[in-house]
Amino acid sequence: MKVISIINFKGGVGKTTLTANIGAGLAARGLRVLIIDLDPQASLTFSFFRPEEWYENLANKRTIKQWYDSAGQGRTPTSLASLVSTPPRVAHLISGSGGWLDIIASHLDLLSVDLLLASALDPRSGQVPPRRFVKVHQRLADGLAEGVGDYDIVLIDCAPNFNLVTKNAVVASDFMLIPTRPDFLSTRGIDHLGGQARSLVRRYNEHAAEGGDGIIKEPSFAVVFTMVTFRSDEPIEAHATYIAQTRGLGVPTFSTLVRDRKAVYSAIPESGVPVVLAGSAPRAARQETRQLVDEFRNWIEGNAL
Repeated sequence: MKVISIINFKGGVGKTTLTANIGAGLAARGLRVLIIDLDPQASLTFSFFRPEEWYENLANKRTIKQWYDSAGQGRTPTSLASLVSTPPRVAHLISGSGGWLDIIASHLDLLSVDLLLASALDPRSGQVPPRRFVKVHQRLADGLAEGVGDYDIVLIDCAPNFNLVTKNAVVASDFMLIPTRPDFLSTRGIDHLGGQARSLVRRYNEHAAEGGDGIIKEPSFAVVFTMVTFRSDEPIEAHATYIAQTRGLGVPTFSTLVRDRKAVYSAIPESGVPVVLAGSAPRAARQETRQLVDEFRNWIEGNAL
């Protein structure tokens, strides 16, 4: 099972849209996919379930918040496997493919989980016992290791920050996918995000070694450019400049450029079907998204970008 975090500190870069489409696209190709929504905005969850479905069937008993909360209430923790839901509209479209797509939904009060995790750490600088530090940061990794289901791929949609819930995702991940708009502010944050992840893994491993626990590897990361504006079938000059600069730094970068199609992708929450599977979506959008899914699969299988 390979675990991939989709993450960027900057919001509005298409993170959730990519997670939904890559997950559905991989499932349609016969893979067993689980997506976990760790963003309190719950946009990924609402991409597959209508708000009334969430309130009625998920909000009080089947979200990632219940799993985190249960471990902090002195009782046997809820298992991740018990929180899995299957988006019905996607399940219908991929039936017969051999694959499936499941989700662990988010909750609008997920921010309280970060406070719960922080309370387990001594706030005084340098006073956190190594094993306590490791235990808090590897909560999600432990939950996945205990058994969540027979999946090939786990995709984690992270919040646009580096709080303890996001750090849980990074510690659990083999890969990090960074959706990025080709502009100054978005590309400037790539190095910072990579540095934060490396620093987290280094600190984690220092505490793990001191406490006698196992160390982890840094997740491999790559960038995919989103919301790219094209003219005459080429990215406009302003976007092409930032794409070239990023690639020039040697940052692993997808060749597929996701065009700016706000009107197309914004329809996902209403239909519950990602563009990659939506027969009503423009053919060019579906082809582009499927190309991205194929490139993503090659990347996680070890093929260089």
